[in-house]
Formats: sequence, C-alpha cells, structure tokens
Amino acid sequence: MKMTKTIYTLAEMEEFARAVAQTLFPGFVLCLSGDLGAGKTTFTQFLGKAMGINEVITSPTFTILKTYKSALDLHHIDAYRLEGVYQDESLEEVIFSHGVTVIEWYEHLLGSLPKDYLSIEIETRDSTTRVLHLEGRGKYGIIVNALSD
Repeated sequence: MKMTKTIYTLAEMEEFARAVAQTLFPGFVLCLSGDLGAGKTTFTQFLGKAMGINEVITSPTFTILKTYKSALDLHHIDAYRLEGVYQDESLEEVIFSHGVTVIEWYEHLLGSLPKDYLSIEIETRDSTTRVLHLEGRGKYGIIVNALSD
C-alpha cells in the first residue's frame, strides 16, 4: 500500500509523527529516506516525543546508532556512512529487536531489513513544504491505510 501526504509546516510534521506513533508496536521498523536536510531527523524527534521520550534526539550520523528508553525503546540508526560497507550483525540484532527502529538512509541496509516495514521518503519542495511518500511493505500496508484516513 502506498500514499502521498503533503506537509506544509513543522506543526503538521509533528502531528503526522503523532499519528505514526499511534501505530507503533514491538519490532516496528520505520525506514526514512530523503536528501540531506529533508527532515528525517526532525521527523524522528517528533516521533520520539510522541513516544514519551524526553531526551534530545540527535542524528547518529557519526555513531551510527542511538537508543532512547521508553515503554518501547527507540533505536535510531543513521546508515548514511555505511554505503557499500555494511556488514554489522549488531545492527541486525537491533533492527530485529522488540523496540521501534527508525533507519535513516535505509537504502544502505536493504539486505538487512525484514520483509515487512514502513518506508517514508521525504521530498523537499521548499523551505517548509515536504511531500511524504509512504509505502507499507508486507503487513505494514494496513498502517499506511490507517494513516490515510
């Protein structure tokens, strides 16, 4: 299942992240793509806030992985620096864990992803407008359907 949603403001992005947070479950995998500065980390910050995480969520570009504790732990992976060099079983353990895993630049980890996940491509239109292209793979198709209501 696929859908497209246009976001005009940060407040709308936060509202959409809250809607996504309502669909989370143990083992949830969310894959984000988009150009540098498109809003992947911003979306993750809003998602974390909706999950009750009070820590400041920052991009794990140099550390690759950060974990934030909540009722459902949030594992935030930035695979930007892993293009063509990925081979890390510890990341696969995180991806297949019982927390929520958000992967920025997931295209670099395609061989390590489960068959079911939600992907959101964030396309920049101007300084505030973003077009979100969602695709629910496998059982995540129903989530895209719920988010389109």
